[in-house]
Amino acid sequence: MADKSKGQKLQEQLSYTKKNYFELADEKERKEIFEYAEGYKHFLDQAKTEREACDVSVEMAKKKGFTEFRFGDKLKAGDKKYFINRGKSVVVFRVGTKNVEEDGLRIIASHIDAPRVDIKQNPMYEDAGMCCLKTHYYGGIKKYQWTAIPLALHGAVVLKDGKKIDLRVGEDAGDPVFYIDDLLPHLGGDQMSGHANKIIEGEQLNVVVGGLPYADEDVKEKIKLNVLNLLNEKYGICEEDFISAELSAVPAFPARDVGFDRALIGAYGHDDRVCSYPALTAVLNQDSAHTVLAMLVDKEEIGSEGTTGIQCKVYEDLMEEISIALGANFRKVRAASKCLSADVTAAYDPNFAGVYEKMNSAMLSCGTCMSKFTGARGKSGSNDATAEFVGEVRKMFADYGVIWQTAELGKVDAGGGGTVAKFLAQLNIDTVDLGVPVISMHAPYELISKADLYSNYKAFLAFMA
Repeated sequence: MADKSKGQKLQEQLSYTKKNYFELADEKERKEIFEYAEGYKHFLDQAKTEREACDVSVEMAKKKGFTEFRFGDKLKAGDKKYFINRGKSVVVFRVGTKNVEEDGLRIIASHIDAPRVDIKQNPMYEDAGMCCLKTHYYGGIKKYQWTAIPLALHGAVVLKDGKKIDLRVGEDAGDPVFYIDDLLPHLGGDQMSGHANKIIEGEQLNVVVGGLPYADEDVKEKIKLNVLNLLNEKYGICEEDFISAELSAVPAFPARDVGFDRALIGAYGHDDRVCSYPALTAVLNQDSAHTVLAMLVDKEEIGSEGTTGIQCKVYEDLMEEISIALGANFRKVRAASKCLSADVTAAYDPNFAGVYEKMNSAMLSCGTCMSKFTGARGKSGSNDATAEFVGEVRKMFADYGVIWQTAELGKVDAGGGGTVAKFLAQLNIDTVDLGVPVISMHAPYELISKADLYSNYKAFLAFMA
């Protein structure tokens, strides 16, 4: 091969180009990429709701020697702790040797909730030979994507006596699944001529849960009664118990390799468990001189509200408790802290190229993606990280050999979105978004690259190093 010209060498030195991680990885690293993906797929299948993700994360932490932290507990360098918030979010952290007033906290903040279809509080009815549950969708979904696919029911029911029942039906081979019906194309002319957002209305997302009548001629709603009887016999549930229930219909698909080469993963809930799992495993697997936290929170898909969303004071209180337990001034700790808001971004999709600005789009397999800003239109609702902090993170990645890229979420004025970044930044903590590019984000089955997943993990290790 001929030597490179002076211009070619100068171009390599001065130009910025995205690099495919698979092309750069040697055989050893490719093996690591594929092995890491297997653990992630298992996590996805066990953690389809925020409650399950919290439980699985805590079990993983316990196996690594982490113990529960409660407000008022003492802390020292080397401690490995987890903090549970109402069973729906968890913070896993290690106490480092560096002075937290000077070094701050290294925070990786992600979310473990995902778009889905929630069951209403008075949901059950019978009509036309079917028993169904009425629903209210959660997060930003394309409603028509949730029809005519197998669904599982996950969640918790609190009975009248206070006992909590955990439900998970539709995942095992012997389980029944559930179903939201759609209109046959033969009669769908008017439906298909309408706006896509109106093809299926929110009140049409009713989940079919039964079709067998109860054997009693004196009963009016025989199918509904039979379903209630089955629920009561197995779980002790009566109809009124739905009032104090949190049940969700989620896709009954397992995570699977996609493509002949198995380079990609198709699954429900990549957004944002594809960032939560690397954040969690980075803190579990790597000791650090910094005090590091993986914050796996709830409610991001509906604005980070409520007692388990990142806007809840409990997370700030926890950081203050850690500071106090280490004899530090919390204001100084906050000012010295740094955060990666670990959330996904849109991967460039050539089928829908018109909504992307290609130069500033994330590409599959080119590594985890840093987004200096999110928001909509004129960066509305965005954190917009400082150039200084972006430069600092760039250096961390360079020192650790992380393959990564930069992007924004589609064309200017094409749409937009937000993350938890702005809420951490409001605490005077330098924050930037970093996450895996996703194809078909918020669909019942999303697509990611194994290379980007592993790059995300390496980026978090670099941030903690």
